[in-house]
Order: sequence, then structure tokens, then C-alpha cells
Amino acid sequence: MGQDIPKQFINVYDKPVLIYTLEGFQKHPEIDAIEVVCIDGWHDVLWAYARQFGVDKLKWVVSNGNTAQESIHNGLLGLKDHCNESDIVIIHDGIRPMVEDFVLSDIIIKCKQYGNAVTSLPYNEQIFVADDELSTTRYIPRETLRRVSTPQAYTYGKLSWAYEKAFAENIGLQAGTYANTLMVELGERLYFAAGSEKNIKLTTRDDLELFKAYMKMEKDSWLK
Repeated sequence: MGQDIPKQFINVYDKPVLIYTLEGFQKHPEIDAIEVVCIDGWHDVLWAYARQFGVDKLKWVVSNGNTAQESIHNGLLGLKDHCNESDIVIIHDGIRPMVEDFVLSDIIIKCKQYGNAVTSLPYNEQIFVADDELSTTRYIPRETLRRVSTPQAYTYGKLSWAYEKAFAENIGLQAGTYANTLMVELGERLYFAAGSEKNIKLTTRDDLELFKAYMKMEKDSWLK
């Protein structure tokens, strides 16, 4: 993002990005409590914003790791005394501020049914495999592909088992991995839940402008 503060704390229309994210969980009736894995030095700021914007489901703030996987692991350790094996834990990126009610509802339903659930969408573009830097002779049928992101839901027991095994045996911890890829590397089957095109990840300044546009968007009443 190229800014002087962490992108989670950039203000959009007088509210930090992270608060928009937390509000999605705050207002959902099936979310009991929230834990944030937060950058060191910003914990007090987060607590202050949570009080200011009424995010009273925020119960715990723990420090981040050096990678996404380490951060998730820290979050799980922080829940050790607060969760039982069957509790559902939802993992979400703080920089995905447009998580919608129906998405959270569906991953909870699917996780109760199957033990896990990952937000997913069909892939609508053509995907070709590069033979070299200049050319290709192969493509992947797009009907066989799904785009997977957060939120993702797992039972606490299964998630704890997975991360304990992964860190003990160095499985699925390479750069760019996440809870979903880790589960697959450990031989687990994942189950798809509903996704949303609005669930954008704020990585660049253009993404931030897109988020601002979504916030100002008005729906035409005549559209079905």
C-alpha cells in the first residue's frame, strides 16, 4: 500500500479499514467473540477504536508472527483456554472489510455439517499454463476451478491439531500458504461455502479506491 501506517488502520470515510471488517462479525448473531492477531505496537490503538465504534465482541488481542501461518498459530494459542474442541473458529483477513452476513452464515452452516468450510467462487476467466515466458499450448478448464479466500471456518480441535502437526513437522508452512492449503497438504478434504465478489482484499492503493467506490455504491431499484 506504500503508506506510513499499517493498511488495516488507514481511515476510509473516518473509520479504519479494520473496524469495517470487525463490524461484519460484530453484527452477525452467531458470532460470539472476536480475537484479533495484531501488529505489535498497535494493540492499544485497536482497543481504543473498538471502544469508539462499539465493537464489544472483541475479547482478545494477540501479537502477530512473521508469516500468515505464524499469525494464525499465535491466534490459536491465544484461544487455548477459551475454546473447546467443537467450537467453530472463523479465520478472516483484517484487510477484507466487506464480509457479508450471508457469507458468514453459510460457512457456519457448512462447518457444522462437514467440520470445515472455505469461502469460494467460480472462476470466470480462462486459465492457461505457461510453457515458457512467451507461449502456451495448455489450458485448465475453468469449470474445474474455484477461487478460495477468507473467511474460512474450522472446528477448533481440528485446526489446533493441524497447526501443531504442521509446526512440529514443517508441513505446509512455505510462503504464500494459509489454513486452507495447510489442511490439504495434511490430507484433509475441504468443503466449499458461499462467496461474494465484494469480498475484496485491500493490497494496493487501487484496491482502496475500489473499496471506497463500493461504500458509495447505490443499487438500482429496478434490478432483480
